[in-house]
Amino acid sequence: MPSLKDLRNRISSVKSTKKITSAMKMVAASRLRKAQEAAESSRPFAERMNRMLGTLAGSVVGLPGAPPLLAGTGSDRRHLIVVVTSNRGLCGALNSNTARNARALIRELQADGKEVKVLCVGRKGRDQLKRDHQNLIIDTIEDFGRRTVTYAEAEAVAERVLDMFDADAFDVCTLIYNRFRSAISQVVTRQQLIPFPVPESANDNEAAADDGPRAIYEFEPSEEDILADLLPLNVKTQIFRAMTENYASEQGARMTAMDNASRNAGEMIDDLTLQYNRTRQAMITKELIEIISGADAL
Repeated sequence: MPSLKDLRNRISSVKSTKKITSAMKMVAASRLRKAQEAAESSRPFAERMNRMLGTLAGSVVGLPGAPPLLAGTGSDRRHLIVVVTSNRGLCGALNSNTARNARALIRELQADGKEVKVLCVGRKGRDQLKRDHQNLIIDTIEDFGRRTVTYAEAEAVAERVLDMFDADAFDVCTLIYNRFRSAISQVVTRQQLIPFPVPESANDNEAAADDGPRAIYEFEPSEEDILADLLPLNVKTQIFRAMTENYASEQGARMTAMDNASRNAGEMIDDLTLQYNRTRQAMITKELIEIISGADAL
């Protein structure tokens, strides 16, 4: 049975831990509002841009003048996986879920005989993936998201990916990140960045929005020139969206995890306090019995 001093030390330690987890919960909650607004603000532009490029690319894909970011390299043997995670932990299973999804994709590609490279955006993704796939990690980008994710930080990541594509380092690029749904729900998402995935029917969304006859567009300059300018911008936009979504998911997951930790610490303090009181009462009773027994002996 632990002594009273041991119990007092444990209670004091758990109380200190509860103060830390409560403070971290408040910090994450204060950052979550701004991060959630940034994530939700980036969605409409990114989604609409994807839809617009899909419609535009439908008339260009397969033609000789199609931009490389749309046509690809003509092969799918070499894959680059961009894994977006956080730089800090204490956010529940957020980073573990992303790493698990990335490992599953790596196994699928390697089983098909593909060559895989991994670019980690965030230290926690690297720490988890290097246990099994250290030889596949080509670099880790950590200098981002100190207060919030900025477009300049996402642009630097996108430029790295585009430079690698221009240097013929990969054929297909896939982005893995956590899409923010709520403070207690984040969805691991895969998205192909390069080559740009053209939907089977590029005009389905437009047709669904209007039952009448569809408009015929004439582009100036040509579709190829427009796509050559917009496809690199789309890569930057989609990476920025992924990083803002993942940052909001991180703050929501951390707030939830620290809230659970604070509640568990409170329950542990109650249990330890009860155990302390029972032990103290037992010791007092034992001392009284010894005093009474000694008095009777006299």
